[in-house]
Amino acid sequence: MPDVGDLVTARLTVDPADETTQATLVVTPPTGLPLTPVVTPQDDGTLWTAPVVYTMAGVWRLSWTVTGTGAGVEHELVSVAPLPGATPGGRAYATTTQLAEYLGAAPPLDGARLLLEASRLLDRDFLKAAVYDVDDDGLPTDPLVAEAFAEAVCAQVEFWGEVGVETDISGPIQGVAIGSVNIQFGAGDNRSGPSYYAPKLIRALQTLPAEKFRLVAWSGC
Repeated sequence: MPDVGDLVTARLTVDPADETTQATLVVTPPTGLPLTPVVTPQDDGTLWTAPVVYTMAGVWRLSWTVTGTGAGVEHELVSVAPLPGATPGGRAYATTTQLAEYLGAAPPLDGARLLLEASRLLDRDFLKAAVYDVDDDGLPTDPLVAEAFAEAVCAQVEFWGEVGVETDISGPIQGVAIGSVNIQFGAGDNRSGPSYYAPKLIRALQTLPAEKFRLVAWSGC
C-alpha cells in the first residue's frame, strides 16, 4: 500500500501487441478530477508504463485503455495511506513524542490518530462540565493541567493497545469521583459491564488541585 507522496510506476502488459497497439492511462484521485500521465511503450508495445504521484490519502482509480491489437480496458483501485505519523486534524492533548516517553517505547504508527481519538474521548466524556483556563485553541494554559491531560490521553492509548480499540467509548463509565463530583454513566445491568476507560486516565484527572481544575455538579448522562 503506497503512502501519500509516493512516486510509483504504473505498468500494463498487453499481449498480443504490435505496431498498432496504443495505450493511455487516466488516473482519478479521491477528488474525482482525472489526470493523464505520460505513457511510455516498452518491449515493442507489450509493456506500457506511466509515473503516478499519490498526492493525497484515499482510494485512487487507474484506468488503462488499449486500442489496436490487444484492445481493451483495465481498471485498478489503489488505496493510499496517510504519511506514517501524520497528525490528523483536531485538537490533541499530547504529541507522539510524549506518547513515546509515556510508553517507554516507540509509539504505534497511528499514534497521532489514537491520541486525537483519546482527546475527543476526554473532551466528550470528562471535560464537558470541567472548568479550567484555556488558550484560543481550547488547550489548557496551566502546565499542571496540560501535563495531566497529556498523561490521560497517553494512558487511554496504552489501554487501547492492551484491550483493543474496539473496546471503545460507547459504553458506560462506573462510579468515578473527581473531587466532590461523581460521574456515573449507565444504570442497572450496565454496572457489571466492561471498562471503556483507562484507569490511569481517571487517576490523572483526580490528581489535579481544585483551584486549577474542577467539575461543576454533574452526574454523567
